[in-house]
This record gives sequence, structure tokens and C-alpha cells, in this order.
Amino acid sequence: MNDALDGVRNHYRATGLTERLKAALAAFGSEDQRLDPRQLAGLDQFHSIGLAATDELAKLAGITADTSVLDVGSGVGGPARFVAATCGCKVTGIDLSVPFVEAARYLTERTRQSGQVSFQVASALELPFGDGAFDAVLMQHVAMNIAERARLYREIRRVLKAGGRFAIFDVVSNGAEPHYPVPWARTAATSFLLTADATREAIESAGFRTLVWRDDTEAAKAWIARLRASGPPPSPNLGVVMGPDFAELSANLGRNLLEGRIVILTAVFEAAPASA
Repeated sequence: MNDALDGVRNHYRATGLTERLKAALAAFGSEDQRLDPRQLAGLDQFHSIGLAATDELAKLAGITADTSVLDVGSGVGGPARFVAATCGCKVTGIDLSVPFVEAARYLTERTRQSGQVSFQVASALELPFGDGAFDAVLMQHVAMNIAERARLYREIRRVLKAGGRFAIFDVVSNGAEPHYPVPWARTAATSFLLTADATREAIESAGFRTLVWRDDTEAAKAWIARLRASGPPPSPNLGVVMGPDFAELSANLGRNLLEGRIVILTAVFEAAPASA
């Protein structure tokens, strides 16, 4: 398992990321200028369908100002900042990548949300929180990097209150190996896709019941088509985070979707009582 974790860390190594972000954000003005989370959507929503997917997932999860939220695999913090800004709640993010967490904290300082949104380096398989610490857990395009799914979903159930919501927006397998590299893995060594049915079984077995189950593959295809039609993405964009090969990673994501190798899944689950 350590080899798998090391491989994922290496994929998201992002050397010098915060300095690159500082340079890229000069396009928005001086360092002391407050940024709106929506301004950062081009570079901090590291999943298909972008900001709209985060917005929809928060609504499906029923997040309000009183909801305590955990974002598992929070990346550079875009979803956490957006959900906090739009719902008025407090959000905690965890990520395996030290550079991503450092970047997330920097960007959160720029949006003046550090009192509402926090980040820490941690593994999703060993969440550093007590039992029942959160009302909701969000996870977007993260599980495909995690081999130990049963352990992952048990940990998420552990930190959720009974009746809490677990909302996912995930890439799942449609039975064929993807073309690599893709945004979450440059080789098959760090890609652990399950089918939709296997994903549901693993989550329900961890103590959840399904509330929402939706195939958003067509919406993802339409989103990619719009991006291609609009030409090169405006700066700053995700290339700042993922490096010069991001265009190839994105192209393969679209290719895999169009060839039916992967499916985009939206789902929301309720945490059953511990004794259930």
C-alpha cells in the first residue's frame, strides 16, 4: 500500500506550485487584493464539469450554513472555498499532497477565508478526526487514486454523524482500461477504478444507504465539447497546477469518455446508525 501512496504523491508532486500560483495570479492584480473564489475556478476545480459540478454536489448534499463539511482529497482547495462562500458553512479539507495543501492555504488567504476554510495533510485512509465529527463529506474525482476502497468508505462513515451525507462525483470504470496519461494517473500504477456497481456496493457495505444515483457522463461530454469549441483555456488555468502535459491529460480524459471507457457518477448517501 505504501508503494501505491508514494505513486499518488509523486503524481501530484507539483514542485514549486505556490510560487507558480503567485505568478499566475498577478493577472488579477496585486498580492494584497482580495480574490473571489469564483475567480479561481479555472485553476482550482480539479474535476470534470468544473464549478457547476461542485455547486450541484453541495446542493444535493443539502449543505447549509450549519453544516460541518469535510472535503476528502481537497486538492488546491477550490471546492472547499466555493462551498464555504456559497453555503456559509465551515469546511475542512484533507489531501495527501503537501504542495497541494500549501497551495490551498495560500489561495484561501487570498480569498480571505482562512477563518472559515482550513486544510491539512492527511490520508483518506486515516482521517485525523474523531467519530461523528462532520455532518457532510464531499469527494470529487478522488477515489480512483485509492486502492483500499472498503477502508476508505469505512473511514468516511466513521467521521460522519448518523444521518450525515456523503456526496461523491467520481470517475468509474465502464469495463475497459483507460488510455493514459489522464488527470488522475500517468500510468495504470496509480489508477484504481471500480465499476459503478462495485462502487455502490462498497459504499453501502460501509454503512450507507443510497439517496441519489446519477450517471453524468453525457453532461461531462457536453462540458468537454464546450471547452474544445471555446479554444485554449484562459489563463490562469489547471495547467498551472498540473504542469505542461495537462493538455494531454485532458485530451485523454475526453477520449476515454467518448469511447465509453469511463463513466462520470454523481451520488449521495446517508450514513446509517452505527448499530444498523
